[in-house]
Amino acid sequence: MRRPRRVIAEREPGDRGLHRGATAPYEPLPGDVVQQLIDGALALMRDSGVAFEPGSEAVEILRAAGCTVADDGVVRFEPGIVREALESTMKSVKLWDRTGERFIDLDCRHTWFIPGMTCIKVYDLENGEPRDSNADDLAMVTRVADALPNIDAVCIACKNVSRSDIHGEIEEFAIMASNTTKPLEYLCEHAESLGPVIDMAAAIRGGSEALVDKPYFLQLVTPLPLNYHAAHSDQIIAAVRAGVPVSVGTLPIGGASTPITTAGSMVNSLATDFAAMVLAQLVRRGCFCIGSSDVCFMEPATGGIGNFAQTSIADMIMCQVRRRLDLPSFTGAAGYSSARRFNQDAVMELTASMMQVFYSRPATIDYLGSLDQGLTYSLHALLLCNDLAGLLRTLWQGVRIDTEMLALDLAREVGPRGNYLAQRHTVNHCRDQLWESRYFGPNLPLSTDGRPDEDLAARIDTDLRKLLNSHRPVPLDENIQEGLRAICARFAASYSA
Repeated sequence: MRRPRRVIAEREPGDRGLHRGATAPYEPLPGDVVQQLIDGALALMRDSGVAFEPGSEAVEILRAAGCTVADDGVVRFEPGIVREALESTMKSVKLWDRTGERFIDLDCRHTWFIPGMTCIKVYDLENGEPRDSNADDLAMVTRVADALPNIDAVCIACKNVSRSDIHGEIEEFAIMASNTTKPLEYLCEHAESLGPVIDMAAAIRGGSEALVDKPYFLQLVTPLPLNYHAAHSDQIIAAVRAGVPVSVGTLPIGGASTPITTAGSMVNSLATDFAAMVLAQLVRRGCFCIGSSDVCFMEPATGGIGNFAQTSIADMIMCQVRRRLDLPSFTGAAGYSSARRFNQDAVMELTASMMQVFYSRPATIDYLGSLDQGLTYSLHALLLCNDLAGLLRTLWQGVRIDTEMLALDLAREVGPRGNYLAQRHTVNHCRDQLWESRYFGPNLPLSTDGRPDEDLAARIDTDLRKLLNSHRPVPLDENIQEGLRAICARFAASYSA
């Protein structure tokens, strides 16, 4: 039986990320079937377990809490300890911008749009060909994201491939902080990178306690399905102890790393998520550490990641499962495409996936701009996604129904043969629910407006080059910049020693 629809009230006029109005998210499954998925994950954790690296601190924490730990590091969880962790987990958190003046609510009532993540190539703006990404590319993507009105935070969109090591990971955080004032998402493969990044965030915020009070970044941790290396469990422990909000999610490939069936892959993903949440709650009860596994599937014909329909419905269901647990869902399967370039194929997939978000309503969508199965970053794709995010926000405003909007008195006055063009009511409301599109609507080239007949790609390219030439983000204070450089230098010296 479905839960009753909830009417979501507007918190304040400027709260752009809120789903306003009485429309409810689409929930594909009945409530008892959703509970089957949750119970399946609990049964898998109890009977098969989740692997942690033997000798890691996580193993000792879980053993001390009464979990059964085998010699090979496989941990079996009794359902009671998992349910207790799900109950005690903080259900929402505010993520603040660099200045500490504005925030986004990470909860079940908002959706936020974020570019990313960790592509290893970009499309060269001069010749359009893919090439290895570098630090300048990350800075450029971050600056463009800073300029776009519907982009709410910034993740590591592309890597500095020539320095894919601990030092390079630390520098990526400094690059993002220097090129946008928006909140950040950060992820690293080396647990040692996280400590200096927390120090840098504290320096920007004005101290460790200030960082706890107003978190500046969300730490993303990406384990394998049902398998936590120490590099990942150590990140969870370190972030939670520092008061940094955490999102832990694997990227399962149904048919390869998880069962190919939608339900089977989701159960494995949920079990992976729940294990991280148990660990986090044992480290600091009441912390914000949310499981956020995506669910993708192998394309049987090619072996690649594909199957748009199966991935889309799985994402809708994962969002429904997390809403049932009152947890925000960081699983927005939108804004990226398997297409090799920004072409008609990419536009179709980007548009279809973004419009699905109207119904699924995850807390974050943080793959915006990724093409070629997440390998190559496209600024043109990011600009299209920013425009589509504006459309979604217009739709989420809902429809106001009252005496003023019904306009019955006006209709009686004008009569069945009149027109409304010169009426004050038309002037007052002609821009209600207007999608301020950068590329569509009034910006579509018409045969009557005398403008060049440019297609979508050309219009986006023109806009992109204007942004690159005109936008300059608010610079980071030079004293703070110097402090960040000192933190990097101290870490480099201690790590080398």
